[in-house]
Amino acid sequence: MAAKKTTKKPNTSKDDLLHYYHEMLLIRRFEEKAGQLYGMGLIGGFCHLYIGQEAIIVGLEATTKEGDKRVTSYRDHGHMLACGMDPKGVMAELTGREGGYSKGKGGSMHMFSKEANFYGGHGIVGAQVPIGAGLAFADKYKGNDNVSFAYFGDGAANQGQVYETFNMASLWKLPVIFVIENNQYAMGTSLARGSSTPELYTRGQAFGIPGESVDGMDVLAVKAAGEKAVAHCRAGEGPYILEMVTYRYRGHSMSDPAKYRSREEVQKVRAERDAIEHVRELLLQGKHATEDDLKSIDKEIKAVVNEAAEFSRESPEPALAELWTDIYADA
Repeated sequence: MAAKKTTKKPNTSKDDLLHYYHEMLLIRRFEEKAGQLYGMGLIGGFCHLYIGQEAIIVGLEATTKEGDKRVTSYRDHGHMLACGMDPKGVMAELTGREGGYSKGKGGSMHMFSKEANFYGGHGIVGAQVPIGAGLAFADKYKGNDNVSFAYFGDGAANQGQVYETFNMASLWKLPVIFVIENNQYAMGTSLARGSSTPELYTRGQAFGIPGESVDGMDVLAVKAAGEKAVAHCRAGEGPYILEMVTYRYRGHSMSDPAKYRSREEVQKVRAERDAIEHVRELLLQGKHATEDDLKSIDKEIKAVVNEAAEFSRESPEPALAELWTDIYADA
């Protein structure tokens, strides 16, 4: 059932390329600022940055429609921004302030927005995968054609609950896309050392779930594969697996020195495969934008991110009474 690696890319307009560039750069600059605030002691606890993986969420969000849902792990800031959540609310949550999406009570690993159909940020490795299937079950039960995206990493791909979910999703033909963000190193162990089957997109074969491997550093390839998977799900054909082969530039979290790989390896990927630079070159070579145009976009994004950081500093800490709110769902 597993497909070979996809190489098909869609025809892309100038406006689409500019949108992808803007969204990926927003995530990159936001995460860089979050890293600074963490270093200053303004963000506590764990903080997992998405730098290097931006093409995945931007490419897949380009295939969604109103009503589609997404759930992911703790490396979630980029997902929030890509689905339209306000950078101010995301950054304020990172700093544990009242103006955050979870009122400062969730932090980096536990954010949520029903309005954006973003169902978390989850701190337990692999725990979001059955939730993603549950979201898809709800839509199938309601009889609509919405699709749910369940994101998880190469390390989480070895969790038992993932395979229980594959089985149920296939059995019930749930409209869920399992997105494996394979950034090569899990929490610090390379894929070659931690997986007996390194082609993770084949993991659904035993359950009859088709899948394919995608260049997760190429937003156009991501979008093309996403459109195929979405069409499969909307047609009632059941789940689909997309293995996005990507690379994170930072450690697993801000506290990880990443000594399991060389600096030269990271620099080589940055120089040869960076997702943002790829779209930047397409814009310049196609004469869709000038260097000055792109500098202007970067300046605009930095202003947005700086404003979000300032908001996160000025927003008050949550009141003690907030301990007793948001415990039960509204009837």
